Amino acid sequence: MSSERQFNVAIIGYGLSAKTFHIPFLNQTPSLKLHSILQRSPTPGNSAREDYPSVTHYTDLTPLLSDSAVDIVVLCTPPQTHFPFARAALEAGKHVLVEKPFVPSSAEAEALTALAASRGRVLCVYQNRRWDADFLTVRRLLAEGTLGRVVEFETHFDRYRPDPPQSWKGGLTMAQGGGALFDLGSHLLDQVFVLFGMPTSVWARLVRQRQGRLVGTPETDGEPDSVTAVLSYANTGMLVHVRIGVLSAETRQLRFWVRGSKGSYHKTGLDPQEDWLRGGGKVTDAGFGREDEAHYGKLCLLAENGKVEERICPTVEPETYLKFYSLFAKAVESGKEEDVPVPASQAAKVLRIIEAIIESSKSGREVTF
Repeated sequence: MSSERQFNVAIIGYGLSAKTFHIPFLNQTPSLKLHSILQRSPTPGNSAREDYPSVTHYTDLTPLLSDSAVDIVVLCTPPQTHFPFARAALEAGKHVLVEKPFVPSSAEAEALTALAASRGRVLCVYQNRRWDADFLTVRRLLAEGTLGRVVEFETHFDRYRPDPPQSWKGGLTMAQGGGALFDLGSHLLDQVFVLFGMPTSVWARLVRQRQGRLVGTPETDGEPDSVTAVLSYANTGMLVHVRIGVLSAETRQLRFWVRGSKGSYHKTGLDPQEDWLRGGGKVTDAGFGREDEAHYGKLCLLAENGKVEERICPTVEPETYLKFYSLFAKAVESGKEEDVPVPASQAAKVLRIIEAIIESSKSGREVTF
């Protein structure tokens, strides 16, 4: 479906997410136009009005949602605000894109999904790491059967961060959608869901690595900063290990380790897009999203003689996060659920996995779906 119509986009919130992951990409999407920004408390040096003087500016949600010129609302606010803000935007007839973590519970996700369907609006979640080039490399290896039947899949988001974050992320509870499980775990679990669907069962431990303490109940033990979870897939016998740690002192942090009946893939380091943008790089820069050859993964495959041969596995040509915005714009134009790059209904299922991880950590038992 082709159209020259431009959709007006309103950005709610003006922090790192809006500045780094949304405005630069929507500005490169021809069918989307930055129309307005809501920043409650601009300050000198951090002012949307100064940075974008030609667009409309708001300090309150109500008049923005009353603006009939706004077609799309992008929520770049803390996760505890996502449910009420998304509900209000959908009720106002706007299409909605919500930053991850989506909402704090699967029940809220399902309620918003139903509301969007009843209003005929697109509701999408910004799981941009579906367009990380290393993840796309894994998808290709699995789709082509290079590794054979996958028996174990490890996905990591490990760092050495002995000091707790000083941003709003450090002050939110899991009940508000905060903490490592929602912040980083939603990325890892979303990727697992894309590759393998829902697991049959989950076992997990939540930990406060900085304090050296296991977390049973966050209300009494404190909020976890690290996660170890094992997702079981009974139909194939595959185990998926999901790990997040804040005291991982490594020169090259493990990202993926995939083992199959015909070979394995081992990858360290994170996709370069975030660091590129945080460092002042532009979406339009030559080489944006391309990984240096020194960070390519390692592929080990069984040869005809029965021996294992090792070779470098080049990371695929990046689609970059521009692909997400291109698909999102197409979904708004078509209004079709199948065009939405990350439907809220899928995010609701990922939240069910997150809830199972929390339940398993509390009970010490495996949780079966």
